[in-house]
Amino acid sequence: MIRHPCFDETAHRTVGRLHLPVAPRCNVQCAYCDRRYPCVSENRPGTARRVIPPEEAPDYVEMALTLEPRIEVIGVAGPGDPLANEETFRALSRVREAFPRLKFCVSTNGLLLKEKLPDLVSLGVQFLTVTVNAATLETASKFYLWVRYQGKKLTGKEAAEAILSCQMEGLREAAKAGIRIKVNTVLVPGINDAEVGEIARRVWEAGAHLMNIIPLIPLGRFRDRRPPTEAELRWARRLASRFMPQFLSCRRCRADAAGVPGEGDSLQTILWAAAIS
Repeated sequence: MIRHPCFDETAHRTVGRLHLPVAPRCNVQCAYCDRRYPCVSENRPGTARRVIPPEEAPDYVEMALTLEPRIEVIGVAGPGDPLANEETFRALSRVREAFPRLKFCVSTNGLLLKEKLPDLVSLGVQFLTVTVNAATLETASKFYLWVRYQGKKLTGKEAAEAILSCQMEGLREAAKAGIRIKVNTVLVPGINDAEVGEIARRVWEAGAHLMNIIPLIPLGRFRDRRPPTEAELRWARRLASRFMPQFLSCRRCRADAAGVPGEGDSLQTILWAAAIS
């Protein structure tokens, strides 16, 4: 068993994780994204009750471990892109000093992955989730409304070229560094459903170990698009499974998720209540 609840179906029900909401800013505007913080009611990526400063991270982790000793993985998944926030690295550095045995995980859109990889390696990050939604420039230009890269705000084909290139280069380099990689793909009928197999083939060849196809939550520019049906989701996963293993238990967690995913989100509520008391 791989002892990470988002990389192993058995660990999903037995191993805890804690997301540190330390990364508010993002360098990409995805068509389906609507980041919100403070946010109490919505249970989806890009939301958090509040963003915590890096200096609070060790105490926050200690409190969570007291409440749930099964937590083994500390992750940063937003509410923006972790690699676009220096607070991510400051928080993880402080937690590494205080809790050297915990495993680290970071989620990213991949734009800065190659650039920030040395920092991730030096911090001992063992797990990485990269969201890759397209295999072609045409599809990527529909997903990514703009990309802020190397001091420029790119749109259209330029944005698509930048992010697709950075994602593949980053995946290859992260795999060479020995990091275990999961690729998330948001399935949007009529947009990228015909490319799921090609996405899987490319990321597998780049060195990713696992794929997680998740249904669209209609928000942002895609708020009027329908999510895939269960049949469409099964078809996409079956197609992608020809190239690489599929993860089937994703809960589409918040940026401040806490506890064992398979047991619900009660710890998240308890943790935040304790933090403000």
